[in-house]
Amino acid sequence: GHCRLLCKPSALAQHLARSLGRSAALRGGRWPWPRWPQLQMLWQLLQPPEPEPVVARELLQLPDAGVVALDWLVGPWGAAGGGGGVSSPVLLLIPNAAGKVTGGLLQLGLRALERGFIPVIFNRRGHNGCPLTTPRLQPFGDPGDLREAVTYLRCRHPSASLLAVSEGSGSGLLLAYLGESGSSSRLAAAACLSPIFRGRDWFEAGMPWLYEWPLLLHLKQGLSRYTGALAEVVDMDRLLDSRSLRELEETLFCRTRSRPTSWECYWERNEPLRDADEAAVPVLCLCSADDPVRGPPAQSLPRELFRSSPYFFLLLTPLGGHCGFPRRRPGRCWAHEAVLEYFRAMAEFLRTEERRRGLPRPR
Repeated sequence: GHCRLLCKPSALAQHLARSLGRSAALRGGRWPWPRWPQLQMLWQLLQPPEPEPVVARELLQLPDAGVVALDWLVGPWGAAGGGGGVSSPVLLLIPNAAGKVTGGLLQLGLRALERGFIPVIFNRRGHNGCPLTTPRLQPFGDPGDLREAVTYLRCRHPSASLLAVSEGSGSGLLLAYLGESGSSSRLAAAACLSPIFRGRDWFEAGMPWLYEWPLLLHLKQGLSRYTGALAEVVDMDRLLDSRSLRELEETLFCRTRSRPTSWECYWERNEPLRDADEAAVPVLCLCSADDPVRGPPAQSLPRELFRSSPYFFLLLTPLGGHCGFPRRRPGRCWAHEAVLEYFRAMAEFLRTEERRRGLPRPR
């Protein structure tokens, strides 16, 4: 499908290029609207998954008494799921920054479940029905809550490989976590679908109204449930009157009653790639050149990062929209198959390296 893999030359890069090159997923399929990325995006984000997944929710209490929710996909087949065993890889799915669990993300979870993974969705404080027990929400690039969730998953599945996939603006959280954690991330590999690399530029540039207004309404609807609790720290009238995602983000995290800060200081602490040089886990980023949400590739893609870091891989396709990557074949999104093939290739490469070096498998 005219995809290009941009990365620093290495043995891992060669192995990944061979594996993805053999994959039928990248051949894509003919699509009736190749030049309409907005339609591709809407079709992929709004289509319900088939079949409808069964989800088991688990609430995880954090050290400050806050709560995040973990939604385990147990499939449409009943509580037994797709047959994942004790050592089956755990796949952590991270929704976009608005907490919207799209049909595409659920479809990826179902595909993973069919292949023996154990998929689980990470829901931030106050998102997707998760109760807000403290007057605090999670900033755009603050990985503290995600770190607690990863630690819990590692304790619950100590012998399993832990993998992570993020969608859209949710990639800011995953990229920040990988950079801040470095070699202590506990993840074996990660992938980002249509990631937002430069958070501040993205908020300041704005997005097409077709994407921004639905997300803005989705966020306001969720926040309005906690008007009483958040009124102590945030001007709720101003928050609910916000006319852009930037205005809402600034009101929620910068113009607080207790600890106000500037827009510049906020992004010094929350830019997704602020510690990218410290990342020590392979990350595949699937991006489309016609993504109407991320912005023009020349300004929004950090190509130098992919040329200099041995851990970052950019799979760039000319068409695909934002989190769309559509095809007519079963599964609808070829990027989902590419991500699962990437994880398979990574596991194969690590096993080969362990045998070659005679290293014991880490416990």
